[in-house]
This record gives sequence, C-alpha cells and structure tokens, in this order.
Amino acid sequence: MDLSQFRNSLTATTPPSGLTHALQALWWDAKGDWNKAHDAAQKANGPLGCAIHAYLHRVEGDLSNARYWYNSANRPPAADGLKDEWERLAVELTR
Repeated sequence: MDLSQFRNSLTATTPPSGLTHALQALWWDAKGDWNKAHDAAQKANGPLGCAIHAYLHRVEGDLSNARYWYNSANRPPAADGLKDEWERLAVELTR
C-alpha cells in the first residue's frame, strides 16, 4: 500500500486488511482512537514499531514514556509537530 492509498483508507470505518500493526496504529491514531492505536503499536515489532509507540506516547503527553520508546527505536525524540511526525512515519511505513 502506498501513502496515497493509505490516506484514502482513512475514510473507511475499519482499517484495510493486510496492514502491518505499525500502520494499523497510525490508522487508528488518524481516526482519533488512541487506545486502538496503542493496542496495535504494542504488537508492532522492531525499531519502527518502537518509533510508532514513542509517537503515540508523545500524543498522549507522556513524554517520559515516549523517550523510552524513542531510545528503544534508536531515534532521537521528535521535536517537530505531531502531524509532521505522523507524516514522516506514514511515509516510512508505506515505502
């Protein structure tokens, strides 16, 4: 799925089948459901999964927990806006 298709899927009520857990997390976040996004992020593995998890804790306002996950992702904490970080992660996941 490319970025355009992913964005278009946000008009649906459920995520498309076949999305990775990391993409599901971004999908649910874009729909405003932090809990479902976090549940999906907890199932995502690897550095990208950790980066998504960090982003979600930043959304939540739990910066201490976000820093833990950024460290686990081997990335510096994001310093830009949440929309910018979401976009970066979505681009990275849909390449």
